[in-house]
Amino acid sequence: MTEQRPHLDTVETASTTPDHDQPWSELGLKPDEYANIREILGRRPTSSELAMYSVMWSEHCSYKSSKVHLRQFGEKVTDEMREHLMVGIGENAGVVDIGDGYAVTFKVESHNHPSYVEPYQGAATGVGGIVRDILAMGARPVAVMDPLRFGPLDAPDTHRVLPGIVAGVGGYGNCLGLPNIGGEAVFDASYAGNPLVNALCVGVMRHEQLHLAKASGEGNQVILYGAKTGGDGIGGVSVLASETFESTGPAKRPSVQVGDPFQEKLLIECTLELFAEELVVGIQDLGGAGLSCATSELASAGDGGMHVWLDKVPLRDSTLAPEEILMSESQERMMAVVEPANVKRFLEICEKWDVDATVVGEVNDSGRLTIEWHGETVVDVPPRSVAHDGPTYHRPFERPGWMDALQADTGAGLARPSTGEGLRDTLLRLVASPNLCDKAWITDQYDRYVLGNTALAQPEDSGMVRVDADSGLGVAVATDCNGRFAKLDPYAGAQHALAESYRNVATTGARPLAVSDCLNFGSPEDPGVMWQFAEATRGLADGCQALGIPVTGGNVSLYNQTGDTAILPTPVVAVLGVIDDVDRRTPSGFVAEGQQVYLLGATRDELAGSEWAHVVHGHLGGTPPLVDLAAEKELADILVNSSRDGLVDAAHDLSDGGLAQALVESCLRNGVGARVWLPDDLDPFVALFSESTARAIVAVPRSEEVRFTDMCTARGFAHQRIGVTDGTGDDAVLDVQGQFSVPLGELRAAWSATLPAALDAPAAG
Repeated sequence: MTEQRPHLDTVETASTTPDHDQPWSELGLKPDEYANIREILGRRPTSSELAMYSVMWSEHCSYKSSKVHLRQFGEKVTDEMREHLMVGIGENAGVVDIGDGYAVTFKVESHNHPSYVEPYQGAATGVGGIVRDILAMGARPVAVMDPLRFGPLDAPDTHRVLPGIVAGVGGYGNCLGLPNIGGEAVFDASYAGNPLVNALCVGVMRHEQLHLAKASGEGNQVILYGAKTGGDGIGGVSVLASETFESTGPAKRPSVQVGDPFQEKLLIECTLELFAEELVVGIQDLGGAGLSCATSELASAGDGGMHVWLDKVPLRDSTLAPEEILMSESQERMMAVVEPANVKRFLEICEKWDVDATVVGEVNDSGRLTIEWHGETVVDVPPRSVAHDGPTYHRPFERPGWMDALQADTGAGLARPSTGEGLRDTLLRLVASPNLCDKAWITDQYDRYVLGNTALAQPEDSGMVRVDADSGLGVAVATDCNGRFAKLDPYAGAQHALAESYRNVATTGARPLAVSDCLNFGSPEDPGVMWQFAEATRGLADGCQALGIPVTGGNVSLYNQTGDTAILPTPVVAVLGVIDDVDRRTPSGFVAEGQQVYLLGATRDELAGSEWAHVVHGHLGGTPPLVDLAAEKELADILVNSSRDGLVDAAHDLSDGGLAQALVESCLRNGVGARVWLPDDLDPFVALFSESTARAIVAVPRSEEVRFTDMCTARGFAHQRIGVTDGTGDDAVLDVQGQFSVPLGELRAAWSATLPAALDAPAAG
């Protein structure tokens, strides 16, 4: 048993020592926040209460700077958007009905700052945390994804963080046996010193298996199970730096959690068996803020009362003080509420899976969360004040003065290639650029097909997994964001991210159904950054309303900046879609010779913020391409219907790099060449490199050409035949008639060499 320390700060002590100095500022609390805590409690907080409030009222946990804007996601929901929504914002993850009695839960979150400090463990525990969020909803995790952002590819710090982050994502996910089916790797100078590691997980359940985070039922037992609690992760959410904590335990605690994927795998299987035997009343994973979060959120969402015996928590480090136990973010832990009659069976199942489980508390009707340490009460708080009623900031925001000059600098004078040879050189330069090149160096470190249900994975437009083996029912997920567009216009930039993910899901034949987001921005204390956030949130809420799909949950990550330099505003948007039969999916690569290549959608002279401007000229200015959500919706409908009816054999969205990049990727996917003629009414450069939205290319079998074109004509949607697939293997060519021709072997060499060369690794394959 841990020896009780003589300086223990109890509720009784706090009541009689109102003037005792406390390290509230070092724990990240503002003067008015500390004063508010004292007002709530009617006394000063104990050191344990102070620890709980500091982590739960942190930006990461309370969304105190963002929630006034996030409310739009609920306020702008229509009846159409609610049709498939089973659980929305406020739970561990959103849940949508996909038919046939199945539900899918998915969410994307950030683990940015820990991944800079310790790349491997930061990224690994980001995966572990999001998987437990999905598990806590009652679902079996079935796939993960990883949207990543790094500084310049040639920067020394990128070479430090990228290999570790990728190894952490792959190492944890591979050990769990979860396929990594998609994501992104984007490079930009603004992410130097502040990489973004966003992690997404998808889970599947039957409707009746849904579980929520609540502690209900007086007398029900609270069980902590999984890994023992250690000193890792303390300060991971709110930096722990006070004389009190430093003087009562080890001098230094690691701020980044340490993950054990094998322990998590046991935890997953154990939890699913507990669900199957209906032994769980309420459940919560322990992620950010650890026990502080789990106890307060369970109590707040349930009947409102819980008592916890903190000294019963199994420890890896016997020197931990109560405050540290409450703040620890040790991984692979869950907390369940269980009826007394089921406790014995619950513990038996945990023992079967070699998972530690301990009764640490009890639900009551007190309306208070009380925590004792060796018989002394160290916490006595209204749980809602900790978990849900934290500060709400209406931070000032205003459009930055530099926006006018940025948008006025359209790049109209940037030199454009005017000859076939110039277009060819530009194409080869772009396909070899860090953001457009082959990402196999990264994705080959991930297992994309474990479990046997992966229907599509990188480098496809979206990942897809089979949900039901009999019917073929499945889901597709894509994540996207163009931070340059978001800097040029945050409102439009967020809608660009939404539209591209929506389009990527539709190209595979899946009908877009729901959204999760991870909103990565700089400091909310900067009115200009706060304006970017407010505009992006408004744009995303309006865009979802226009497309008729709800935001089901997500994450906000602020303070992403180095010194005074904020990252590009990066509202990563994940869209999930449903497909009736994964066997009818549409891949992105050309699959056979002799098929007709059609360009869908309207192309305009829209190069501001494009990869061409970025790579060739290092230029960022102007306004991003027009977002036409009505056209996106129509295009998606065409793509989904075409897939269902067998009218297309391949489909690829047009986004970064424009038509040129889409053609290259479609040809290289299966080694099928193409002869292409550019539209007569467009300048060849614009036709190839414009990044106009609501566009895709499709490969149509000759036998289906009439049906396909009739469908597009009936809908009044722009479409034109621009080529035919022709030739196979690296000797086949991408022939842009009247302009240039490139052998696929040369394209592949340029496309695939960049990451291995930069990261000093052998070429993939």
